[in-house]
Amino acid sequence: MLPAPPATHHLPPRGTSARDWPSFAQESRETLALAIPLIAGQLGHMLMGIADTVMVARLGVAELGAVTFGNTLMSVPYVFGIGLLSSVSVRVSQARGAERPEEAHDALRHGTWLALVLGLLVAGLMFAAVPFLDVFRQSADVTALAPDYLLIVAASLVPALLTVVWKNHADALNHPWPAFWIMFGGILLNVVLNWLWIYGKLGFPAMGVAGAAWATLVSRVATAIGLIAWLMYAPAVRAWTPRRWFERCRRSSFVLLLTLGIPSSLQLLTEVAAFAAAALLIGTLGSVPLAGHQVAITCAATTFMVPLGFAMAMTVRVGEVAGAGEWPRMHRVLLGGWAYAVLFMSVTMIVFLIWGRWIAAQFVHDSAVVEIAAGLLVIAGVFQLFDGLQVVSAGALRGIADVKVPAWIALAAYWGLAIPLGALLAFKVGWGADGMWIGLAGGLAIAAIALAYRAWGRLTDRSAAAV
Repeated sequence: MLPAPPATHHLPPRGTSARDWPSFAQESRETLALAIPLIAGQLGHMLMGIADTVMVARLGVAELGAVTFGNTLMSVPYVFGIGLLSSVSVRVSQARGAERPEEAHDALRHGTWLALVLGLLVAGLMFAAVPFLDVFRQSADVTALAPDYLLIVAASLVPALLTVVWKNHADALNHPWPAFWIMFGGILLNVVLNWLWIYGKLGFPAMGVAGAAWATLVSRVATAIGLIAWLMYAPAVRAWTPRRWFERCRRSSFVLLLTLGIPSSLQLLTEVAAFAAAALLIGTLGSVPLAGHQVAITCAATTFMVPLGFAMAMTVRVGEVAGAGEWPRMHRVLLGGWAYAVLFMSVTMIVFLIWGRWIAAQFVHDSAVVEIAAGLLVIAGVFQLFDGLQVVSAGALRGIADVKVPAWIALAAYWGLAIPLGALLAFKVGWGADGMWIGLAGGLAIAAIALAYRAWGRLTDRSAAAV
């Protein structure tokens, strides 16, 4: 029998006040320490995508289009899987706070099987969809090249989703750095294999688009193997990792993971789908506005990785505090997360407002595209504040398993306001891409206010009950 890990926090004697809990500065330092490797991991993932794009782009426009098309098709099930499997973070962090390793074992084991089934299902669907790719009305050369990439990348979704589960487990145990370095090694391996197999270096055949796909598959498999080996044998986490993976699964455990995960996945898909719809609508205005949108959204998505890392840390920290029953600490944890997100996004807002045109010019040289992108970055600078606040609030709510109402808030904000308002301003008022982004900013503002209000209210209720 494995020994239980040492306790991290203990409840004070009955009658003590909230002043006896860790200070705001202490809570904020702990959040920052957990968030830094999570942020680095998210930025690394973005850099891997940029590296893939640059390396494939050297092959030609059709090859880049095929990779972009394949990744677009895979992005929806992948984002759905990320949201669904975030339930593992919630259950494991709460188990850690309550010092119950057996509950962490249960969450990880069932989450692993859930990821495996989802990955195989999506891969099967992608294989079945290959004969029907022409329904997406892409150019003939792109459609012809896409299967070479899509089929292999679809298979790589299985180790990718397993990696999501196992990394969530490591993060929830407050051991994010080993997982980060393992994943960073996978990113470097992907770049090296791209160089070898796309271009045919060191005696390897030049496989082009297929080489990029094989590089993705091999690097994802290697990352998954590295993570599970560390979880099973590292002394720091071994007690929290199940020894028996093939015990009979319980329906109730799957139901609990799905109950937590499905609303979270729908919330993520709601936002991702809204931005995808905005891109499609802007694309009807012409190639120049679409190119400007692509530049601006790339910049905004990159800076968004920082508050997203804080949101992931908030899920773990709030879940751990909830599991330990230390509710009076909640507000200090939440305020720290808000402070970090608003501070960072204020800096990026200033950068976009002052240097937006220069940033856009580093991506493209077309003056018309730069002009549109610079204007969109001004709007992005404003909605950065709302975006940071809403994602941290959603992460905190996820830590106490409050996922259904945030999903409805996201649906109302993005599809009830952002897209209709953006379309009205873009097409009826005639503001073009700027109008669509103003609509997105309005939706993010409503989501941020509603989610922050709910996060504060829910934690106030729980804290009052605890005291």
